[in-house]
Amino acid sequence: MMRCGCNDAALAFVNFTHDDAIWSVAWGKNKKDGSETVISGSLDDLVKVWKWNDEKLDLQWTLEGHQLGVVSVDISHTGSIAASSSLDAHIRLWDLETGKQIKSIDAGPVDAWSLAFSPDSQYLATGSHVGKVNIFGVETGKKEYSLDTRGKFILSIAYSPDGKYLASGAIDGIINIFDIATGKLLHTLEGHAMPIRSLTFSPDSQLLVTASDDGYIKIYDVQHANLAGTLSGHGSWVLNVAFCPDDTHFVSRTRQTVESD
Repeated sequence: MMRCGCNDAALAFVNFTHDDAIWSVAWGKNKKDGSETVISGSLDDLVKVWKWNDEKLDLQWTLEGHQLGVVSVDISHTGSIAASSSLDAHIRLWDLETGKQIKSIDAGPVDAWSLAFSPDSQYLATGSHVGKVNIFGVETGKKEYSLDTRGKFILSIAYSPDGKYLASGAIDGIINIFDIATGKLLHTLEGHAMPIRSLTFSPDSQLLVTASDDGYIKIYDVQHANLAGTLSGHGSWVLNVAFCPDDTHFVSRTRQTVESD
């Protein structure tokens, strides 16, 4: 696992002690008390919750309930709720203060491969195998509506911090950007030739950074869908990208390395 410390450019590496491969990690900050939490989801069917204290992680909860491997996790922007999706076709919501399950949502087979909380923490977006982004209400646990990319299996998904946009990355390398208010598809980006493993908006919501199996990272101007830059040099799949809050740096991870750009 990697953590970016933007103030001092520090990276910390820790062992999550799962019994199988870790497929997803998320970081969050509790708005009430300022505490930092990291959650990890693994093919061992478990979600683990860690508190970040004094530059180290302390295990707080091991969350059980999924019947198959956990493929995606996220933390609400309030820092109080975690979400996990699994190969068992269910999304589970967890109370991070108590470690208790809040609810279980039947998302359908392979319909929650990736998930992300909206910036207001009221909705949960999931990417499906048929190219649809399904939006669930956090309170209701029900599907509110869908955004159709008319594309293929969605591997990655992200909201812009200002809540205006939602981006999805598909197995065929296609990226779609939606206007949240209208539900309309704004842009379709075709700069990658292979699956999009990760994408993230800059903190000011002006840029979208995408990572692909083709070994490239691309930076797009969100409003105009212009390609602002392409970064190469990775020797293999680029699995993750994440911005630091200062808007000036982001980090990327391949199967072998972690790099700061």
